[in-house]
Amino acid sequence: QVHLVSSGGRTVHTGDSLKISCVASGRPFSSFSMGWFRQAPGKEREFVAAISRSGGTTDYADSVKGRFTISRDNDENTVCLEMISLKPEDTAVYYCASTWYYTLQTTPEKYEAWGQGTQVTVSS
Repeated sequence: QVHLVSSGGRTVHTGDSLKISCVASGRPFSSFSMGWFRQAPGKEREFVAAISRSGGTTDYADSVKGRFTISRDNDENTVCLEMISLKPEDTAVYYCASTWYYTLQTTPEKYEAWGQGTQVTVSS
């Protein structure tokens, strides 16, 4: 089992940038593809970004393409989500997740382990 701890969320203003991180432990980090999801109040958890085991392939939700960048450091067991041009609609709890699937996955059901979430609030 892999244990994920996310951090870095805070309140920012519209147009600001923010980087959130997730540290993994318990299993070889490079064995997992990783993803970021978010959940706003009253809404279902939605896919944000995913990255392959090597970091060579990424995928993004249309709503964040060009603004968010997912990256990973397998030596540091860390996956990050760098966000620019933040909008109020980006406000949510952001979760990192890991999956054994080799191909990138965009649905929560395909992920086995989840971090505790970190709150990102974008004020207008």
